[in-house]
Amino acid sequence: MTSRQNRDRAERGIPEATVARLPVYLRALTGLQERGVATVSSEELAAAAGVNSAKLRKDLSHLGSYGTRGVGYEVEYLVYQISRELGLTQDWVVAIIGVGNLGRALAGYGGFASRGFRVAGLLDADDSIVGQEIYGMTVEHIDRLEDVIAGHGVSIAVIATPAAAAQGVCDRVVAAGVTSVLNFAPVVLTVPDEVDVRKVDLSIELQILAFHEQRKAGGPDGLGPLDADETPPGTTQYVEAVDA
Repeated sequence: MTSRQNRDRAERGIPEATVARLPVYLRALTGLQERGVATVSSEELAAAAGVNSAKLRKDLSHLGSYGTRGVGYEVEYLVYQISRELGLTQDWVVAIIGVGNLGRALAGYGGFASRGFRVAGLLDADDSIVGQEIYGMTVEHIDRLEDVIAGHGVSIAVIATPAAAAQGVCDRVVAAGVTSVLNFAPVVLTVPDEVDVRKVDLSIELQILAFHEQRKAGGPDGLGPLDADETPPGTTQYVEAVDA
């Protein structure tokens, strides 16, 4: 998204929580569009997006879209409105840094192109990977990172490196002028205020799901929360050693 679009959005007062839900609405609308649905009610769209209809109507009102009473929202026009707000009506160039299993999977993801993102560069530090052809692109050495960013006009850097290398790579892409980073490395990146970082951590998502599964079963080991004087399982010997 351009700085002008960010300023426009701020002037209209669109909350960040609303911005975070817009891609979910867009995904639901795209599915309706593919099925040939011309109009959709707020209740139907809210159900497809997994939110309540009042929240959806409020979110869409920030875009100036209020629907038509008794008819609902025009799917095609709403797709355009949300795509325009998210900056998806223009081409965004992406570089993927780190071409291990995850990086390869990301390079082959067909959903990028259909949503306005074009992967133009693959980079890695492993000489056994550099030079390989992956989905029609040649993996280049990480030493050429700045040249690839400048040559292709990269707007978004996807970091899929090991944790130890991620901050150094991030520093380089920021110094090269990239202000949007999608981070898959299991580490928190430090960036200047003007740089946006989105972190994707699958292990955290799995741990959150594990928490909810545990709650359904009645708490840890199905026994509920620990009492104040209880010791976590397996820690008795450690506690005794510390006390000694």
